[in-house]
Amino acid sequence: MDLHLHGKRVLITGASKGIGAAAAEAFAAEGCHLHLAARNVALLEALADRLRARHQVDVTIHPVDLRKPDELAALADAASGIDILVNNAGDIPGGSIDKIDEPTWRHAWDLKVFGFINLTRLVYARMKTQGFGVIINDIGAAGEKFDANYICGSAGNAALMAFTRALGGKSLKDNIRVVGINPGPVETERHITLMKTRAKAQFGDENRFRELQSGLPLGRAAHPREIADLMTFLASERAGYTSGVIYTVDGGLSAGWG
Repeated sequence: MDLHLHGKRVLITGASKGIGAAAAEAFAAEGCHLHLAARNVALLEALADRLRARHQVDVTIHPVDLRKPDELAALADAASGIDILVNNAGDIPGGSIDKIDEPTWRHAWDLKVFGFINLTRLVYARMKTQGFGVIINDIGAAGEKFDANYICGSAGNAALMAFTRALGGKSLKDNIRVVGINPGPVETERHITLMKTRAKAQFGDENRFRELQSGLPLGRAAHPREIADLMTFLASERAGYTSGVIYTVDGGLSAGWG
């Protein structure tokens, strides 16, 4: 399916690895020119070099800390004129309410919650002026399937779900679409590290981590590219009447798998 995204300009945050890097690969494969933002310069440079060579697209990297308002504003300025924004950066820790103190909670939300909101605010204004745009928020299924042991993430994701629906419910009047994706477990480096830690504690052998996934749909977590491919579709005119909604990609877990 030709998504007609060739030549579109895309800004992806948290782009150095995981779903963000997969999104960069997917959009580059469609012929999009990329702005990639993250804190890890070395990973960004390696990804950019690979995408330029493989897909012959323009790739600009932005080593930024989106928790810092001045750096976030500078990113919006440097990537002005984009057609598509993918909000993806986030590293909210697990833990129950007694384990996550206020500084940790605020530090996590400054990136995942306020980072999404504040960058969207800046980019939306520019998209409104240019007369079009798409904003995709990569949120997380914990925002709808609440987890007391991931309380900071569940609460933050729920807030971003409401933000996405509220903004996207009216954004088509500005010819802007705002949509969200709620991935369940995704086989990123972070997920594998967590599974290895649990396997070490449970079995005494971190290499048995895949045994912990046996109860998941298809016996595995989602592949990052499965999330990224949905992003490209939602960014395209094939989804041109889609706004203010959130797609859950968790193999049916939140619908009562098992």
